[in-house]
Amino acid sequence: MDRFEAMSFFITVVDRGSFSAAARVLSTPLPTVSRKIAELERHLNARLLVRSTRKLTLTEAGEAYLNACRAILDHVGDAERSASGEYLTPRGDMVVTAPTVFGRLHLLPVINDFLRAFPDIHIKLILSDINLHLIDDPVDIALRIGPLPNSSLVATPVGTVCRVLCGSPTYFAGVGKPKSPEDLADHACVSFKGLASGGTWTFASVSGQRPDRQVAIRPRLSVNTAEAAIDAAIAGVGVTHVLSYQVARAVEQGSLTLVLREFEPEPMPVSVVHAGRKMQPIKILRFIEFCVPRLSKALTSDKDRLLFGMAAHAAQI
Repeated sequence: MDRFEAMSFFITVVDRGSFSAAARVLSTPLPTVSRKIAELERHLNARLLVRSTRKLTLTEAGEAYLNACRAILDHVGDAERSASGEYLTPRGDMVVTAPTVFGRLHLLPVINDFLRAFPDIHIKLILSDINLHLIDDPVDIALRIGPLPNSSLVATPVGTVCRVLCGSPTYFAGVGKPKSPEDLADHACVSFKGLASGGTWTFASVSGQRPDRQVAIRPRLSVNTAEAAIDAAIAGVGVTHVLSYQVARAVEQGSLTLVLREFEPEPMPVSVVHAGRKMQPIKILRFIEFCVPRLSKALTSDKDRLLFGMAAHAAQI
């Protein structure tokens, strides 16, 4: 019996809550997973899991063994990384994930520069508006937008973004600008299922006061990406509700105009997140050192673009 493999199977079964879920994650037949756990229990001469039709429950011995397995596999992983030089030289593979538009606009250029600076590092970039789990998926570095749950993850803030309402100057010339969120009932809306928008849009009550209010909208057009919603708004279809960095350039260029700024909800933090471990491969540390100041500068530039665009628009009125 490969004890390290059996330990890994045992941890995955507990974390996923069932043998079938663990089998899917491990890409291993269900009977094989069940057999591995049974062999482990026979080897230990102890019952680790109590199986029922609804759930798995750790026995007292199983809980103690689970904690020991995690510690052992962590130590083995650290030893392997140390032996391979990951703690001494920035090299090896990394998996990085970020929201789709943010990753394309801001993170990808940083990664391009990072790869030129560190030729022995290879990066797999996953752009997705669904947050991937740093441990289960697995992912080395994640870019997160919004409040972070309490966890063992380590987060480094890089700035903030906010939700904004915008439309094209041509659209507003024809129908006028909304004066309050409730006025959206008289406007064509472009919605998308994503990070910051959908069938209900969030606004601050009055001048940023709490609590926020939810305004239901009836979309004239519904799409599944922020880029499509922004393109439709630029074309004059209606107003859309997106994140500030997604439209900063369009506002600066005059293609879109921001409205109802006094009703924008609180800005959301943007963070670079990684797993909290006692020892971090140097490639992780170098990537964080490299990307954090550059992403902070990019978000500051976005805010400047929004201010420039609004000022230029006001000067034309």
